[in-house]
Amino acid sequence: MQAVQKNIGAIYIHIPFCEHICYYCNFNKVFIQGQPVDDYLTALLKEIKLALQQYPQTKIKTIYIGGGTPTALSAAQLDYLLSGLQELVPVDQVEEFTVEANPNDLLKGDKLQVLKAHFVNRLSIGVQSFNDDVLKKIGRTHSGVEAVKAVENAQHAGFNNISIDLIYRLPGQDLVDFGHSLKQALALEIPHYATYSLILEQKTVFYNLMRRGKLKLPSQDMEADMYQLAMDEFAKHGVEQYEISNFAKPGFQSQHNLTYWHNENYFGFGAGASGYLGNQRYQNFGPIKQYLAPLSQQQLPILASENITRQQQIEEQLFLGLRLNAGVSKEVFLKRFGVDLLTVYPEVIPKLLQQNLLAENTDAYYLTERGRFVGNDVFAEFMLV
Repeated sequence: MQAVQKNIGAIYIHIPFCEHICYYCNFNKVFIQGQPVDDYLTALLKEIKLALQQYPQTKIKTIYIGGGTPTALSAAQLDYLLSGLQELVPVDQVEEFTVEANPNDLLKGDKLQVLKAHFVNRLSIGVQSFNDDVLKKIGRTHSGVEAVKAVENAQHAGFNNISIDLIYRLPGQDLVDFGHSLKQALALEIPHYATYSLILEQKTVFYNLMRRGKLKLPSQDMEADMYQLAMDEFAKHGVEQYEISNFAKPGFQSQHNLTYWHNENYFGFGAGASGYLGNQRYQNFGPIKQYLAPLSQQQLPILASENITRQQQIEEQLFLGLRLNAGVSKEVFLKRFGVDLLTVYPEVIPKLLQQNLLAENTDAYYLTERGRFVGNDVFAEFMLV
């Protein structure tokens, strides 16, 4: 008998507005100019209230406001959103409250003061690179110097739990350049870093350039070298890898993202957001007008929902859990699904162990370093046909 998750400890809130659209981004977002931002924020708070009324005993442990660009909101709009949220959720008791930010938006102190006043205790800053030429090529509007200044401003405002994003395999980037960005990132002495390889997503500027043969990117070998360099440099500085793309000093792992990787339930609020409640995954309407319409009638803005079968849940437990260096817990899997991992995968697991793509200890199965380089190939092996 499969246990149904009763605790929904995480909230994701989507702000779909941006001052500028980056060339690689395919998240649900729109230019902020001319948008009904105030109406959206009012509707967003209404959605949160309607949903939480259905789960009155829920104790929220983490909140993550992402986008888009949450800090594209004005200081007054941020204050309105966070004040409203504070009336619905005891944010002062939340363990981790993250807001994504662009460096440009942290060059003045007004928004940092608003975030701090409303119990936000973690910032995720989209730096991507410290090389100005590379930043221009990917459509970012800040400079490397401004990225450093943004982090310093956040530190001076009292934020000690800061993460920055770095992307590698970018146009015009080589191993030396990425090494410089890593060095500058580590010099900031913040506790968390996320570093990703560029993914070419449909409906992006980069994808269209690639289709026309006009996008020159580093080779796959160079991409692997960049990833290895990141793992080596972070390890040298005591920043431990805990997930394929994430590195943290002890005690600073992203608790919200661990909810996803542990395949646990969470609320998703806002246009285009998705959530996972019980055994059901749902997605909200993406376009702003379609999102606002049902909420004007006191109805949740859900576009579609689906029941996640036991087989799908098992697969997701492997895909997501194996992203973590700690791997997939044998005990948790047994408790959740009532069957041993090796019983479900009697051929796949021994094969991957033999190929040195997977390793095990008494508690878990986890990717080897070699396995991390071909993670998607390993995950595909766990598809239950």
